[in-house]
This record gives sequence, C-alpha cells and structure tokens, in this order.
Amino acid sequence: MRVLYIATSFPEPGKGATIYTDLAEALHEAGHEITVAVSEQAKNKKHTEMNKERGFDVLRIITGNYYDVGFIEKGLTTLKIPILMKKGIEKYLSNREFDFILFESPPVTNAGLVAWAKKKFNCPSYLMLKDIFPQNAVDLGIIKGNGIFHRYFKSKEKRLLQTADYIGCMSSANKQYVLDHNSWLNPEKVEIFPNTKKLTNRISPEGFPMRKRFGISEESCVFLFGGNMGRPQYIDLFCEVIEECKNEKDMYFLFIGRGTDRYKLEQSIKENNINNAQVIENLPRNEYEQITMECDVGLIVLDPRFTIPNYPSRILAYMEYAKPVIAATDSVTDLKEMIAEANCGKWVWSGDVKEFIIKAKEMAKSEKLSEFGLNGRKYLERKFNVKRSVEILEMHFGKVR
Repeated sequence: MRVLYIATSFPEPGKGATIYTDLAEALHEAGHEITVAVSEQAKNKKHTEMNKERGFDVLRIITGNYYDVGFIEKGLTTLKIPILMKKGIEKYLSNREFDFILFESPPVTNAGLVAWAKKKFNCPSYLMLKDIFPQNAVDLGIIKGNGIFHRYFKSKEKRLLQTADYIGCMSSANKQYVLDHNSWLNPEKVEIFPNTKKLTNRISPEGFPMRKRFGISEESCVFLFGGNMGRPQYIDLFCEVIEECKNEKDMYFLFIGRGTDRYKLEQSIKENNINNAQVIENLPRNEYEQITMECDVGLIVLDPRFTIPNYPSRILAYMEYAKPVIAATDSVTDLKEMIAEANCGKWVWSGDVKEFIIKAKEMAKSEKLSEFGLNGRKYLERKFNVKRSVEILEMHFGKVR
C-alpha cells in the first residue's frame, strides 16, 4: 500500500514515540510505502522540510503552535493548519501516488484538507477518531452547548465524518456513541480501530536509580502520572489526593509532563508542604522510559463530566511495562470493562475522590501488583499489538504491492 498519513503530531526519532509513530513504523516494516505530512510547531522549526525519519519520508510543515499554548492561540493554529498543510503537500508531494489517506481527529478542521487530498490523489481515506469534539469541550465548559462556536465546530465535525470513507473508533462504546449521535452515518463504514502499540521486551532494572535520583524511599510505592496535564486530565483530583496522602510514608506520587493545569499541582505541593509528591518537566524519552520501568503503579485520570466515552492511550505504556493501573475516569467509558477483563488494576469514577484514595492506599499495600502488571502486559500482547492496526488497514486497502 502507498499511504499518505496526514498527522497532527509526529515526534522526531529520539524525542518520543506515540501510537501514531508506532503505526507508521509498523506499516513501513510490513513493506508498505508510507509518507507522513505533519503540522510542525513554529517553536520547533523555522522552515518546512522533508527528511528520512524512521526509514520513510516525513514532511514537516510549519503551521503554528498547537501544544502547551493558550486556547486562543491553539484555536488560531487549528484554523491555519489545513491551509498551510495544503500548500506544503502541493509543493513537496504533487508527483506521488497514494492508495489511501490516513488521518486522525483531533482536529476536526482537517476535513477540507483531506477532501482536497482525496481529489488530488484520487484515493479514499481512513479516519482514526481519537477524540469526539466539540462535545468534549462542551462537557468541560470550554464552549457553550448550541452556542456559535459549538454550531461552527459541529458543522466541521459532520464534514469530517462525511469526508472519511472509513471511520475507526477506539472502542465499542466510542463506536456506539458515534452511531447514536450521527444517525445519518452509514454504519458499515464505522468500525473499531483500537489504540495499539509496538511491542518491545521490557526488563525491569536492578536497583533503584530513580529513587536515588529523586530522593524516594525504597519502601515507597511510586504512583506515576506521565503526559499532558490539561483540563481533560482533571488535575484537581490529584491535588486533593496528594494533600490527603501527604503523611502516607509508603506512598509517593510522581507527575511528569506539561500542560495548562500543571501549576495546580506545583502550587498544592508548595502550599501544603507535601514531601511525597513531585512534578517534573518533560524528560528525554529514554529517561521517562526508565522511570516508567521503575515505578509501581500507573495513573490515569479524566474529568468526571465527560459524556463521551474516553479511552486514553496512555494506559498502553503502563501495560507495556507490566505496571498495574488505577484509572479514574468518566462513567460512560468502557475503559473500566477493559481493566476488569484484563485484571490489570482498579477503576473508579473520577467524581469520587474518597474512593480513589481508598483504592490507591490499597494498591500501596497490595502484594498483587506484579500479578496485575503481568496480566496487563499479556492483555496488551493479545489485544493491542500494532500489527492488528496494520491488518485492519490491509483488509480495506490491500496488502503489499
């Protein structure tokens, strides 16, 4: 297959890996010809350029800043992305042929870009639906339901779904939600396309270099949260948890990443003199992986107000390293059923902070952490191997030419 992957984020080698880089690499390793066109933040590069990365062509098109910026700047960049991406693809890829276009949502504003690319290259498209916008913004109170912004982005969402020849949803609940709220959609073009990961063999290191580095007792159960700390992640829950558990000597909370609400944790730690919690800036990939290997429990938290069934991909990293999880999310997600089926940890509704604290304290003293972690790793190998994603795309668009 000859694939044009229009991406919003695609880390350079050495700067990180995501479910998207894993999928692109897996397609390449399966013998398919893949070209990635990704919108690049202005603060990362000065000029648009195409280079070989991970064994295939990656076109980085400067569009503006999207991550770790305010809502207004993020909104403006979102509107500019399709225009500037079109110019970049026209300039660098006009002479190429593709069998299909792979793209993701968010953002919902790329429908026009994909429709243009479909016409230009005379091929179908596959949408990886990773977020349901604008409803998620309504749930969080960022925009008003049925207001001018909501109506505008709803029209963009409808066009996005119309543009895609196939729509891949993260889970059964996601698929059902899309069909229930878009009755005009042909159900045959909507399917489950789960978050998947490239599997590697992870061996836990000897000793405790992470604990020595950050001054953590060897007796403490280390709870790790890694990734974005924005409004969807409901950082308020973490603030309550670390304050309530600040005298628990067998518990330590490590938060790694950036985001608009990160300051809340830093402020809470400082104001409450909390010594068993720490917030760290983004780390190089190898250092973060080392910490993930050495932590004891992985944390997932999402705002309880969500009415869309979120299915955060960060759980895959914990499962890959055989780490048990505690997930506190909205009540409509089917992530809780997956955790129960895999028997890899605990789930609570994120609106119940007291229950989360109870579960965390139980985990800190549990003798089943290794068992939960191994269960998660085995489940990942069975259900979320990136080869599964490649097979789904091959089913629609053919195998190697």
